Amino acid sequence: MSSPIVFKPLYMERVWGGRGLEEKLNRSLPADKLIGESWEVVDRPEAQSIILSAPYTDLTIRELLLNHGGTVMGPTYDSEKPFPILIKWLDCQEKLSLQVHPPAQVAKQLKGEPKIENWYIADTEKGSEMMVGLKKGVTRETFEAGLKNNELEPLIHKPTVEPGDSIFVWSGRIHAIGGGNFILEIQQNSDTTYRFYDWGRLGLDGKPRDLHVEESMESIDFDDFEPEPQRNTQAGDTLADCNEFRIRKEKVGVGIRLNFPDTTQPVLISVVEGTIEVQGRDRSHFRKGDTFLLPYQGDFEVTSLDTAEFLITDHFA
Repeated sequence: MSSPIVFKPLYMERVWGGRGLEEKLNRSLPADKLIGESWEVVDRPEAQSIILSAPYTDLTIRELLLNHGGTVMGPTYDSEKPFPILIKWLDCQEKLSLQVHPPAQVAKQLKGEPKIENWYIADTEKGSEMMVGLKKGVTRETFEAGLKNNELEPLIHKPTVEPGDSIFVWSGRIHAIGGGNFILEIQQNSDTTYRFYDWGRLGLDGKPRDLHVEESMESIDFDDFEPEPQRNTQAGDTLADCNEFRIRKEKVGVGIRLNFPDTTQPVLISVVEGTIEVQGRDRSHFRKGDTFLLPYQGDFEVTSLDTAEFLITDHFA
């Protein structure tokens, strides 16, 4: 029997960030910085999660997979491959840039990485918006004219969101998170983003941020009109299901148990409300904001200590 694998968050300064992670998740943040992202699980050359839990304490996630890949991910997993999922909390005090992630074939041509992601809106200020997809009737030509004339925003679909909403952002979908949103982002392990409009904003260095207009125009799906968030999702509902991962929502009351049997698949669990207890080799408690990995070799029982909600990410190995 194994234990859940727990990771140390990595905090990223962003021009649109703030200090919301302190209030909403009771985190201790680096002083005097605008923290926009907390990377909960990441295996990239520029950023490595550190394991906080025994028996793998202080290993990087790369070291974990190289030395224990079969135990953690299953016997057929190639330990040289990076961990396939990246999970972040996003504290968006201001709206992000308008951007797009390249589809797989385009990414290959542009020497980038494809990226598919899902947003779970954990909290939002009243009236906050998202920008996803195009308004009906917008063509590539009207889009190019709007971009050239600095009149792009009226062409973008802007649904309002509520806590508990979920939005799937596949490669090629135009998107930007509006200010006032606090989001759990679960994504394919990639850091390729093409930014094509940034409201004239300056970066943390006081200079305009780089734009990638040509790459964006090659990546945008111009047939993606007015997508809406999933709303009023219930326990057991699937929020996303693609070749790269599946995300399901669970909501359980006090004492309700869910079993994750041995040698099936690795599973990531992200708590978005309440507190849960995980029984493996020992007992561990996790609260809102925590993400942990249940390895392939391990028989686990998850019990709610109050009314808890969590997202289950699987089908990624």
